[in-house]
Amino acid sequence: MLIRPRRNRKSDATRSLTRETYLMPEQLIYPLFLMDGKNIKSEVPSLPGNFRWSIDMLLPEIESCLELGLKSFILFPAVDQKFKDKTGTHGYAADNYYLKVTQEIKKRFPETCLISDVALDPYNIDGHDGIVRNGKINNDETLPILGKMAVAQAQAGFDILGPSDMMDGRIEYIRESLDDAGFVDTGIMAYTAKYASAFYGPFRDALDSAPVEGEDIPKDKKTYQMDPANKKEAIREAMLDYEEGADFMMVKPALNYLDVIHLLNENFDIPIAAYHVSGECAMLIAACQNGWLDFDKAMPETLLSIHRAGAQVILTYFAKKYAEMWKERRGDFG
Repeated sequence: MLIRPRRNRKSDATRSLTRETYLMPEQLIYPLFLMDGKNIKSEVPSLPGNFRWSIDMLLPEIESCLELGLKSFILFPAVDQKFKDKTGTHGYAADNYYLKVTQEIKKRFPETCLISDVALDPYNIDGHDGIVRNGKINNDETLPILGKMAVAQAQAGFDILGPSDMMDGRIEYIRESLDDAGFVDTGIMAYTAKYASAFYGPFRDALDSAPVEGEDIPKDKKTYQMDPANKKEAIREAMLDYEEGADFMMVKPALNYLDVIHLLNENFDIPIAAYHVSGECAMLIAACQNGWLDFDKAMPETLLSIHRAGAQVILTYFAKKYAEMWKERRGDFG
């Protein structure tokens, strides 16, 4: 045989020479759950190794991440029920601890890149990403609230805003709101193809943000999040977000939608992000805890597959662990 592909696999050295894909810690975003209070580090039972943090406990965690080369963080607030109402007004209130935490992080660590969550569900008493009227999600009434949240978050110091709501037209509305307020340099990471997935459970446990039960409240988010059966629809969503001013476009979840990640990467010239969501991470953790998989091998392979599919940026609860392994092993796993 003249052609033997195995010649390029015969040693660590030759495999390194021919390796096509490398995933650096700098390409990861670490999701962090926030709680108001002090001395709080509360593990999420359905997502072992991940915690709800008060600001005093969070700052040392961020410092340790920076030492590993992990610079980007997306912050999610767990909001007390007393601050929730039908229109999510606490999302842009001056006394919102989410905004105060952001200011403190940027004051202490200005080199961080902080990404926000723009949606009503943490603040909406109904648990939905939009305003509920007569049993339906009112898209256009929600947009001004999102615009106010976006400006408040930019004022607090967020570098990139993450509209996760899936309301039609929200990227354009937020972009115009930011520009009008003078925040032309604040980026937008659009949740472009956010699917109505079964893999969000641990996240909703962490933030108590699932839709509540009620006669006039939709029981799920299927009227605004995408149908898992659809791929071409992702192109339509992406075209809109692109034209409306998105700086990044995200696919969520990641592993069950690698084809969608690839599709968007092939068709658009802005960075594609993928959210390796809580349920996907929890499955891997459970398999490793049962001895069915080797975490140190399976976790990097999982993240590498998402990157190889076309995601330049990955949001993952394994970000810090990957950075630790990268430093220890000098990136020899790709």
